[in-house]
Amino acid sequence: MTQMSSARKGDLSPEMKQILKTERIDQEALLQGVASGTIAIPANINRSLKRPQAIGKGLKTKVNANIGTSPDSSDLALELQKLDAAEKAGADTFMDLSTAGDLDEIRKTLIEHASIPIGTVPIYQARIEVIQSGKGFIDMSVDELFEVLQKHAEDGVDFFTVHCGVTRAAVDALLNEGRLMNIVSRGGSFLVEWMLYHDCENPLYQHYDRLLALAKKYDVTLSLGDGLRPGCLADATDRAMIQELITLGELTNRAWQEDVQVIIEGPGHMPINHIAENVFLEKQLCHGAPFYVLGPIVTDIAPGYDHITAGIGGAIAASAGADFLCYVTPSEHLSLPTVEDVHLGVITTRIAAHAGDIGKGIPGALTQDDAMAKCRQNHDWKGQIALSIDPGKATTRREASLPADEETCSMCGEFCAIKVINRSFREILNR
Repeated sequence: MTQMSSARKGDLSPEMKQILKTERIDQEALLQGVASGTIAIPANINRSLKRPQAIGKGLKTKVNANIGTSPDSSDLALELQKLDAAEKAGADTFMDLSTAGDLDEIRKTLIEHASIPIGTVPIYQARIEVIQSGKGFIDMSVDELFEVLQKHAEDGVDFFTVHCGVTRAAVDALLNEGRLMNIVSRGGSFLVEWMLYHDCENPLYQHYDRLLALAKKYDVTLSLGDGLRPGCLADATDRAMIQELITLGELTNRAWQEDVQVIIEGPGHMPINHIAENVFLEKQLCHGAPFYVLGPIVTDIAPGYDHITAGIGGAIAASAGADFLCYVTPSEHLSLPTVEDVHLGVITTRIAAHAGDIGKGIPGALTQDDAMAKCRQNHDWKGQIALSIDPGKATTRREASLPADEETCSMCGEFCAIKVINRSFREILNR
């Protein structure tokens, strides 16, 4: 029984009951959203989630954090620290993108320690295992790919990225039009390499029914990946990207016919004026399925600051209707993120998500902001810190520069506008 099949019968799952306590949505709207596919609840039947999440229409914009090992840094203890940092900073989900070490142990350990849904990209492990067996990746069989998918599903992965829309037609569109940067998705590049060598169709597209049967059995949400996403502003919203998106819309309908939940992954780099139209296109072509975007990153020239470029794009995307933001850290394009990078990436993306929620009118989105305004009006510093998105940072900043007049801050001191006008109003009212 999947979340979607439960909703279509009018039955609240245990996860739905928990979500109703944390989201400002009524029972009927939640059931309708899950039943129609406009809301997804990634929750593998082999896991008991402490903090299940609902992603989609009418809900708070969710934030994902990516962690995972690489050939240059493979330390499970460090990845656990990153998971802990992501959860403490308020991430709603996380993805294990590990490409080095004992991948099975890493994934199982992270699942055991996590309270939030986990996503993976199984083709990473498929490639690594084939190479470790002494073969080239081009020698991977379809069965070997599905064995890895099966393993991830059995272990309890709640959603996994599958680049089913990277078809021969989409690759031809890319080759015919040309790009400044070709393919920047790792999973997408692996599949295209395999497809071109064998001169055949994408196995995840060709054997999509087999993938649906697996996803349905374990209630794994399919995060239909954007393997041809643009890696720079110059390539944004081109034919290849749109061709893939059209295919993902078709695959969404096929998944929903089997009660399988779907999330659509979206572009990472695009000019700021493309963002709203890309959200509109996804919602139109993919029938309102939840939209999951990386950033988007709105300029290519800010390495070291791409948490900021992505925060700008994420706020606009969320305001336009995107449902799920994948964080970007200051390490993007440069290195593997540190624990501090993970914290900063989650906080920055949460700010973007919250700003977007205000823009699209999510119920209750302004409540905390209104409470903050009241605390500032009353010089209630404890209240301000408690309401802030990162109380630790707010506390550190405040304590590092306490003014002589603790009612104010060291920026304005006795010239604090709020203090001045409050005093003036009191004097006038008391005359």
